[in-house]
Amino acid sequence: MVEEWDFHLRSISASARDSNFANDPASDPSALQSVKRLHELCKNEKSEDLVARVYPSINKLFQRTVNSLARSRTSNGLLLLAILEFFLDFGEVVLHDADPSLRTFFRLCLSREFADPVVAEATLDFLNAKKKKLLTSFPTLLPQYFPLLLKLIAWNGEKLEKSFLKIFPGLMSPGSFLPLFPSLVDLPILVAALEKVERSSGSGSLIGGSIASIQKSTAPEMLLLLMDEAYTGSTIGDGGGDSESEDSNTIDVADPVFLDLLKDENDGLAERRWTSPGMAAALQAAMNSPESDRLKQTLQMAPRLLEMYFAIALRDVNDSLVCALIPLLMSKYATIFPDKIFSYEVRRRLLEFMLAAFQRSPDFIALLKKPIVDRIGEAYDSPGNMELALQLCWAIGEHGGGGSSHKDEARELFESLELLLYENLSSSRLGLWQESALTSSGATIRKSSQSRLLCFVVTAIAKLATCHCELQPRARVSLAKVARSRISDARVWMRARDYLGLMDEPAICLSILGPSHPSRKMQNPGMVNWSDGGSKMIAHVPFYILGGQEGLTYHDFSFSDILPKQ
Repeated sequence: MVEEWDFHLRSISASARDSNFANDPASDPSALQSVKRLHELCKNEKSEDLVARVYPSINKLFQRTVNSLARSRTSNGLLLLAILEFFLDFGEVVLHDADPSLRTFFRLCLSREFADPVVAEATLDFLNAKKKKLLTSFPTLLPQYFPLLLKLIAWNGEKLEKSFLKIFPGLMSPGSFLPLFPSLVDLPILVAALEKVERSSGSGSLIGGSIASIQKSTAPEMLLLLMDEAYTGSTIGDGGGDSESEDSNTIDVADPVFLDLLKDENDGLAERRWTSPGMAAALQAAMNSPESDRLKQTLQMAPRLLEMYFAIALRDVNDSLVCALIPLLMSKYATIFPDKIFSYEVRRRLLEFMLAAFQRSPDFIALLKKPIVDRIGEAYDSPGNMELALQLCWAIGEHGGGGSSHKDEARELFESLELLLYENLSSSRLGLWQESALTSSGATIRKSSQSRLLCFVVTAIAKLATCHCELQPRARVSLAKVARSRISDARVWMRARDYLGLMDEPAICLSILGPSHPSRKMQNPGMVNWSDGGSKMIAHVPFYILGGQEGLTYHDFSFSDILPKQ
């Protein structure tokens, strides 16, 4: 054992004196094997003295490797990962703080070699193997470098997805929770930008620092431009006539959105304008060419990553951060990579999370009154915005505008719904929708969307008035106008008529339209306890549920007609 240990130490020291390996230690094939074997010997022998004698040589090798990164043509990732593993396992013995070494690896090595599939897989294996140590001793490391890790998984695809999902929770922290959300939604855009950089690079490969050089050369200039915009109000230009080549799809590397897409470190939440040259170029490049296998895999992975993100958010993240996420979610809803299946999968998850957050904390509706009203007002901008507006209307009614303690906010939400209702009832709005349709099928789709919106708005108005009694007179007026309007879709005016009838029976109305979170201080009258239906007579049963047909209600019934059969 002593001879083997001495042999590997001499091997590491000799490479420093060899002119072929001194300036590029990773090019020595024996260096990696020597580090791994010395690490194994130290673990097996459990000798602090042995660790102390090995450490100086391995530390010098790490420094020489880092210093050679800029000019090295050899992959350095595997050698540095082996050294980092030694530092993490024996750092306490030799009083070595591994934090600077870890950050050096991410900033200088992985930023250049994330596209190397061997280095990418080894990095994820290392992070998973040392996950407990990293999360306890260096909790800010993964949240700081989540953009770089997203580049790694986006470029290397589904083959590394399982390994990446194991470390994904470690990417989330109070400082990274909000910036991580748009990065996940824009993962296909990131792939498109990376592929554009690869095609534009002289070597035709991302390995070797092409992105790092772009960020290094443009970041100071962009910082000055952003400062100038902030203090003088001037607008950042598009880089001038020389910033683009003859290729119309060339991405302007001075664009801040482009830099934000390709950044390696978390520097906070940045607004990504889809009208910016960088985003427009990335989208144009993606849409004008067939989808690559890498992009197809990312379109599959991103919704699954979002699903895990939302699950962690509902389970572990505090209410203030979740509340701050919802406006981001609503603004991002309309700006999603234009792939039909991807858009559907992402939007479905966004809506499910938003409604789950409202269910957990109804107060969010009152706190987020302004962005909610803004999104409802944008219902006609696109089909996606229409669906978001429908769900927001439902949430407003379902949770009483935030609850009985938020009367002012509920009144303002009610007024917004009221305005939307009257706009849709006006003949000008109906005519506009019909005239704007180019085909009869288009007219039918638009008319159906408007009817759905009116049904949701009418229901929300009735529910708000049930929760906040002071709104009932105004609600009756609004519902009566709809019931008398006899607009072409009978579902709308019939629903308004039914709600007016329910409001004449307060107890029944409260049991059906009351808030989903009734006050615990008193039992709401008319609430039906179905579990006691077999043994107790319960008043105020909504008789119309027995039939659902027109005509007189049936008062001669038994509870067996309502309760499910055992």
